[in-house]
Amino acid sequence: MDRTKVLNQATSISYKTEEKTVLRGYDLSELAEEGYSFYDAMYILFQNRIPTENEEKMLKYEMGVFLEHSMSPSAAAAIGVITGRPNLPTAIAASIMTFGGVHGPGAAHGYMLNKYMKRAKEEGKTIDEIAKILVDDYLDVGQPVMGMGQPQHVDSDPRAEPLHAKQEELEVGGVYLELQRAVEKYFHARRKADGKGHVGVNVVGAGNTALCDIGFAPNAAWCIGSVSRGYSCAAHALYNMKKGRAWAASKSEPMVQMLDLSMIKYLGPDDRPVPTQEERAEYAKQQKEEGEYKQWVI
Repeated sequence: MDRTKVLNQATSISYKTEEKTVLRGYDLSELAEEGYSFYDAMYILFQNRIPTENEEKMLKYEMGVFLEHSMSPSAAAAIGVITGRPNLPTAIAASIMTFGGVHGPGAAHGYMLNKYMKRAKEEGKTIDEIAKILVDDYLDVGQPVMGMGQPQHVDSDPRAEPLHAKQEELEVGGVYLELQRAVEKYFHARRKADGKGHVGVNVVGAGNTALCDIGFAPNAAWCIGSVSRGYSCAAHALYNMKKGRAWAASKSEPMVQMLDLSMIKYLGPDDRPVPTQEERAEYAKQQKEEGEYKQWVI
């Protein structure tokens, strides 16, 4: 039978036949048979290379540390969505979609480091010098330094320093770790000089540093973090499906539920009568003239 192609799909990632699936030239089944791990496959997938044993260990450690973080925007999203009892992948997708500028994995930290390393090379600055410039550039205009601060771990993110230490232990630290350490040094000094409290490095600042040093681009690091936390969010959603109540508003549970009416604290305008249609024109005019409505505009 003469079959016409509907689409020509070009890719350098993989291909498959009836007999095998090939990832970047490696038969995926043969990789598994030879003892290569999921983490090894991540290197092949994103970097087209088999990692050294220590590089594989670093990725394994980073993904393990990042896997779970209990109640956070992503976990709350997974739980909130699954209370409506849609298909499970819907809740997982919603949880991953919470990852952005202030939560979860992201590319901003890696791009920040890349930007200032490029600038250091162009301006002939040392890593130490460019780290101070980076901190001052951000803090002078009131912008947060990516990778610093975690609202639930006020003193210090317990995952961060061990990540730095693991890089050093496995001897996979490089220029990114050097720059990140210097950024932390000048960030702490600047906040102290400004009379502000201590804000520690977070898991993104430490984890993305490690991922960059072992060869992953900022967006690839973002993907890896999303995969890791996605497993955790799936577990939170599954737990709610099996142990929790749909709608998350039951008064029969020992703990107040997410959507219990007592959770609502209303701060808006006081209750008021609805004007009749005959009163509408004068009512609307008076509201505009008084201007009180403006404080509620969003």
